[in-house]
Amino acid sequence: MTKGAALRLGGIAEVPARLAGCIVAIGNFDGVHRGHQAVLGVARELAEAEGRPLVCLTFEPHPRTVFRPEQPVARLTPAPMKARLLGALGFDAVVEQPFDRVFAGLEPDAFVETVLVDCLKAHHVVAGFDFHYGAKRGGTPQTLAESGPRHGFGVTLVPAFADEGGETVSSSRIRALLEAGDVAEAAGLFGYRWTIRGDIIHGQKLGRSLGYPTANLVLAPDEMLKHGIYAVRLRRADGMLHDGVASFGRRPTFDNGATLFETFLFDFSGDLYGETVDVSIFAFLRGEARFESAGALVAQMDRDAEEAKAALAGVAPLSALDRAISF
Repeated sequence: MTKGAALRLGGIAEVPARLAGCIVAIGNFDGVHRGHQAVLGVARELAEAEGRPLVCLTFEPHPRTVFRPEQPVARLTPAPMKARLLGALGFDAVVEQPFDRVFAGLEPDAFVETVLVDCLKAHHVVAGFDFHYGAKRGGTPQTLAESGPRHGFGVTLVPAFADEGGETVSSSRIRALLEAGDVAEAAGLFGYRWTIRGDIIHGQKLGRSLGYPTANLVLAPDEMLKHGIYAVRLRRADGMLHDGVASFGRRPTFDNGATLFETFLFDFSGDLYGETVDVSIFAFLRGEARFESAGALVAQMDRDAEEAKAALAGVAPLSALDRAISF
């Protein structure tokens, strides 16, 4: 399993000739959770067995956002993080096909001929059991399986993946867990600790004045994760890892302002402003609260830091993917 991001291609027109004859996994794969990994893993096994390039075809933005812009999908893994995860899973490239109403209007046969045959030159296509494509979702798993022999590519459809309790793993189920702050249960469905990526921005320096300088980034949408305190691990662009404690919320003790994800790193005194970092979330410690004084808040922050250190002590990877992302 590699650790770099997959090559990101901005659409099917950008697929280089060297990827011809590839094994293609198709889907939105938002979250790259264990259900998605079942599909992605089948594609990887085929590529390894046959010595072929491994490509993921996905869509940006999420199709549901195009058809219901008033209800945009809260993305668990925006495109850069998805590429990072796919690279760690061994994918050579991810095709981030722009999805709009024109592309959505392709007839199913045209989708197969244009996307899979002409541009990707797919040798084998792997998709989930419920994959639909083309205008009005007219392309079905059955029509995809029937199209393969006509166009010279193989097709594998992967059944739904259930967790140890027999319940299907889904992105919507994971979103509900994150909104409740249950990051440990969510990690069990992801197969890795949920990791967010962002640029460190300047805040109001409130943490610095309290002896807890923080690295701040914006998590959007801000209702995706329960406001509260978390044990986290931050990875810098150079690969260096730093444990810490993070506050996600509006700082009710002070200004109840814009939502920020503020991370205090243990034993670190450098400058992170402007850096793009990944933050893996390991444990929920407590909900956001308002304190009567700055002193009371600092005393609680001291306890939070000790609890975060205890939560992170001796943690083990949940999987090879978790090891690649968070360790």
